[in-house]
Amino acid sequence: MSVSNTNDFEANKVEKSYDKMSELTAFDETKAGVKGLVDAGITKIPQIFILPPKHRAVTCETNFIFPVIDLEGINEDAIKHKEIVDKVRDASETWGFFQVVNHGIPTSILDKTLQGTRQFFEQDNEVKKQYYTRKIGKKVVYVSNFDLYSSCVPAASWRDSLFFSMAPDPPNPEEFPPACGEILRDLSKDVTKLGVSLLELLSEGLGLDRCHLIDMDCAKGLSVLGNYYPACPQPELTMGTIQHSDGGYITVLLQDQIGGLQVLHQNQWVNVPPVPGSLVVNIGDFLQLMSNDKYVSVEHRVIANENASRMSVACFFGISPWESHKLFEPIAELISEDNPPKYRATTAKEYRNYALSKGLDGTSALSPYKI
Repeated sequence: MSVSNTNDFEANKVEKSYDKMSELTAFDETKAGVKGLVDAGITKIPQIFILPPKHRAVTCETNFIFPVIDLEGINEDAIKHKEIVDKVRDASETWGFFQVVNHGIPTSILDKTLQGTRQFFEQDNEVKKQYYTRKIGKKVVYVSNFDLYSSCVPAASWRDSLFFSMAPDPPNPEEFPPACGEILRDLSKDVTKLGVSLLELLSEGLGLDRCHLIDMDCAKGLSVLGNYYPACPQPELTMGTIQHSDGGYITVLLQDQIGGLQVLHQNQWVNVPPVPGSLVVNIGDFLQLMSNDKYVSVEHRVIANENASRMSVACFFGISPWESHKLFEPIAELISEDNPPKYRATTAKEYRNYALSKGLDGTSALSPYKI
């Protein structure tokens, strides 16, 4: 075995000195998540969370300005509408990310969403662990690291998650946790309206009919993921969420004011500044594939924080499990002799199974489908 430096040697030596699977299982069986470790008063993070040095955060100072798009007046003025389309297209082509303000969702809904989901994670573990499961297909899932046992993942991420499959077939009202069920149902209705508007803008940005992506059912499937990042005693050794790109079409993210989200832009990590009342939007792998690389699904990560816990709620527009055999390929109207398809056709089931098996390992789930 060859190692590149002393840090790698030490990491390999420690890796061999403990039973990783036993430690993973012991952590998982508590059903208390990362929050349970913090509540127990740990001062050093367990080995299962320690990343190899090459995966750890390195501070990069940049002069990049993260794109912010004002959606006010989007349907009232043709000139204003075209300006917004151009900004959305430019950000989707160059960043794969942008932030929207004046998006139409009341600040009260956003604030209550963060409060309700935080309340779920910070309640007594005996109450919340009834939702803890790793069963595929459940509509409500509380878990820490969906890819905890994946051999591809370099280390567990310092976060706990609460997942809801909201559309087209949402959970029954009694299946939702009392702490956040009502507000998440309200948020989902508002986010669906916003998602339709964003997909219309993205369609126009591709030179397609405004309803093209909507007619392809890109707004049909919606899942919501609340991520809770407890304060970490050794943030330099781990990551809140390891580097990854999102599946699906687009993600609409609500984050609190703690910060920590970073986007990879021109090979540099750029902070996404929290803007009160704003939402972060990013392109998913399916839309990159369907747009034939016109839009880009960009890698991003969340830095662990030593001083405070962080809360975010991500809304994913993608494929529901009931459409797992649907075929995806570059949109025919975008293909020409000068712009041949860059991806082979694949089913949502094939993509999802591959993405779940590899977990968040720092590589793109699109790689196997490149032509």
